[in-house]
Order: sequence, then C-alpha cells, then structure tokens
Amino acid sequence: MRHLFKTRRELLRQCGMGMGSVALTSMLHAAPTLNPLAPKSAPLPFKAKRVLHLFMNGGCSHVDTFDPKPALQKYAGKPIPITLKTERRTGAAFPSPFAFKPYGQSGIEVSDAFPLVGGCVDDLCVVRSMHTDIPNHEPSLMMMNCGDTRQVRPSFGSWLTYGLGSENENLPGFIVLCPDGLPTQGNQNWRSAFLPGAYQATHIDTRETQIEKLIENIRNHATSRPGQRRQLDLLNELNRSYQERRQNDSLLEARVQSFELAYRMQMEADDAFDLTKEPESVKTMYGDGLQGRQMMIARRLLERGVRFVQVWHGAGQPWDSHDDIKTNHGRLARECDQPIAALLKDLKQRDMLKDTLVIWGGEFGRTPTVELPDLGANSGMSNGRDHNPYGFTMWLAGAGLKRGYVHGATDEFGFAAAENKVHVHDLHATLLHLLGFDHEQFTYRYAGRDFRLTDVHGHVVRELLA
Repeated sequence: MRHLFKTRRELLRQCGMGMGSVALTSMLHAAPTLNPLAPKSAPLPFKAKRVLHLFMNGGCSHVDTFDPKPALQKYAGKPIPITLKTERRTGAAFPSPFAFKPYGQSGIEVSDAFPLVGGCVDDLCVVRSMHTDIPNHEPSLMMMNCGDTRQVRPSFGSWLTYGLGSENENLPGFIVLCPDGLPTQGNQNWRSAFLPGAYQATHIDTRETQIEKLIENIRNHATSRPGQRRQLDLLNELNRSYQERRQNDSLLEARVQSFELAYRMQMEADDAFDLTKEPESVKTMYGDGLQGRQMMIARRLLERGVRFVQVWHGAGQPWDSHDDIKTNHGRLARECDQPIAALLKDLKQRDMLKDTLVIWGGEFGRTPTVELPDLGANSGMSNGRDHNPYGFTMWLAGAGLKRGYVHGATDEFGFAAAENKVHVHDLHATLLHLLGFDHEQFTYRYAGRDFRLTDVHGHVVRELLA
C-alpha cells in the first residue's frame, strides 16, 4: 500500500521538484525535453552563430608574425629604452629573422612566416594591442580560455553552449581538437566548472586517424541499435529514479545527457570525421599534414552545427620558442599557414564566414629582446624570446568584424600595448556582443553570486565592429 500513501516529506519533495521542473522548462524556453544542449536564441541581435578558435599554444611571437618593428633592426644588439619585468633574463634588441611585407588591398604587413595567411589579410581584423596579466603559461591559458588566472571558471566555449546550446543533437556543442593528448592545465582549458557538466568540451586527439581511435567506442559491435536503445532507456529510468531522490543532482544529469549524446554520436560522428568524403581538390587545398586534417575536421564540425570548435596546434607549448626562434617558429608556421589560409577561403566559399567568428592567437606574445642563456627554458643559446604579457597580436575574422583592418599598436619595439589597448576581458566582451549577449548580463548564479565570463571587467571594443 505504500505506493498509494506518501509521507508528508515525500509529498513536499515531489511537489517542490515539480515546480522546479516547470521553472526550468520556462528558462529553457518551453522545450518539451530538458536537453541542456537544445538550441536557444541569443537574447540580443547577433552577427555570429558559431566560433572557431585557432589556438597557437605556447605564445606565438607577434614581432615575428603580424607586428613589424623596424626599430629592432636599428637597435640590434643594443639595450632598448624600455624596461619591463620579464619571467627570465633578457638582453638587447633582437630583430626578427623574418621579413615583413604588405599584402592585399589593405596593405597590412605580415611576415614571410605566414605568406598564405597574408594573402587573406583583407578578410582579417588584426588586433596589435592585446595584453594580459601574467607571463606564465598556466594562468595565461586560464585567462584566455576561462577569463580568470587563478579561480575555477567555465571556459568561453562552455559559456557559449550554455547560452545557445547546439544546432546538432547528434554531436557535442563544444569540441576541442588537440593532438598528442592534453595541453598544459589539461581539460581545465575547456572545463564547464560550476556550469552543468553537459557544457564541458569533448576532446579529440587528432593525431589519430582511424575513427575507432579518434573517438573511443564510436561503434558498438556487441549490440544492435534497438537493443542498445532498450538498455539505455532502462539505464535512464534507473538514473531518473535515483535523481529524484537526490534533488535533481546536476552531476547525474550531466551523466544522463552524456550517455544519450554518446548514443546519438554513433549515428553522425563517423560521417563528420570521415575525411575520405572530401574531394581531392579540397584535400589538396588544405594539405596532407596534421594541421590540414585538423582544419578540415573543424570545418566539417561547424557545417554540422557544432557551436564552438577549438583547434590547438598541439599539446605542451609548441610555440614556446625560448631559443632558435627562426627554426622553431618557421617550422610551426609552415605546418599551419596553408591549412589556416585554406580554412578561411573554404568558409568564405561556403558562405559560412559571414556568421562564423574565427579567432587566432596564443595566450601571450614574446619579448622583442633576446632571452639570455639560462639553465631553464632555453638551451644556452641567445636566439629566442621570453614570454610577454604586456603586448601581443591576435587576429579575428568573420561575422560582424571589420575586414582588412588593424586595431591598436604596441610601442616602437613591440614590448607593450601602447595605443587602443585591448585586454583579454575586452576581447571576450566583444566576442559575446557579436554572438548576441551583453557580457555584463550573461551570468550564472553560483555560491551566492552571479558569475560571468568577464568577471567584473571588460568592455566591447566597438572599433572592431563593421
């Protein structure tokens, strides 16, 4: 008879949970399912629907790529009249071993490390006045990806999928392509933190080429699809029953959703990652290396409605050239110059660049002065650069941005942002604006306060907007 009579505590708990479900359904815009990745509309007018973040992990040198500094040649081997605290000892001015020249109708100067990206410069919005807070990889990675150097915070991709969901229920809303495992700070770079777990990224090790290794358990060889569906329905029923007794635990909800998503991915992920379906002309355009493969996968995911795709050059810090910068930066640029240029052209040809935000850059820049021989990061050579948070370059392309435009400047040597400075918080605020969010209002309540990606900082850089 217990199923007919409920205790007062059970009745109050079930009524309260029922009202909570009604409120949650209202917040999720009356969807018949409580799928946290169901597509949602941006609250404000928007230009962009999706984001592609090309992450040059380790700190690409701006003075060797997109920020020409002829004064370094004048001061070569001499002290420069700017003194800023660096993580390691640095010495005299170190001219770039790469030559710069103007490209396109805009005449923006780009080094010969990136000649093919230079050919796309009329579609780029180059920000030469970026700056961040700390000259260490770990906190700077957290700032660029999560908006804070120390505290546990959700990543930009998690915020975006929380706000907009995904356009494809059979694929994750947030995917990270990073070869050779995890980078410094691991999955903290794409964590959901206090947001529900469904908004954390799915990591793909793109060093693998076989679909079964690229995505573990993507194919079920033991059970038919109807049989697997019955198993999953039973598991969901048990999980839901447990969840009701635990006040709708968000961690359990994330697990339920992950099981469902994994099941649905078996229908579509195989196709999304199958590059044999690309025409030979497209493969040739991207090139046959790892970076070309990554960029093709990224475009295929964006085409299929994935909201946020982040492409890392590699785990560790491949762009961290404390020595031999000509050789190391030259090799890295050759690996990704053709694929990045191909990706920009491909998005444009498919009419996708108009509503896609493309972001290129690392966590900071590098010093215009040479790093002195040390027992630490370098190999005792005086031909590399230390970390530089004071000034660096990022470029953007796509939805709602000016094209063929340079914003801001570092000082004459490239040490620090000097004109129209843009902090990482400002960058995040501007990107959210283009995606249809007021960064000050886009919040999540946790531990008694409202949190946001930009914390209590940041402003929209309207000079970047078309």
